[in-house]
Amino acid sequence: MSEIIATVLADAAGAALPAARPKPTSSTGQHEADLPVWSADGTETGIWEVGPGVFTATREGYHEVCQILSGRATLVHPDGTAVEIAAGDLLVTPAGWTGTWHVHETLRKVYVTRTL
Repeated sequence: MSEIIATVLADAAGAALPAARPKPTSSTGQHEADLPVWSADGTETGIWEVGPGVFTATREGYHEVCQILSGRATLVHPDGTAVEIAAGDLLVTPAGWTGTWHVHETLRKVYVTRTL
């Protein structure tokens, strides 16, 4: 039997990320960076960060659970409902979710995605 080893990323809030790149769905020229930490069988986890601005998002074919580490944003659903998120919040966007992110302060999150 093989040994199972835990994956640890110390200080996710302060971890160095790769160089930021333009965010394709941004209407305001935002940049994003991510650091995948672990992946197996349709599940992935890592750190993601985006600067202030506005972008659209659609969860096509996957669920996402996020723990907001820093920053602040407003998520606007297609019906106009707005939800404020900030450091310490837990966010779940199920498959099929769509909306617009209005990022007020650089936002960093730990994410877990699960492909259907």
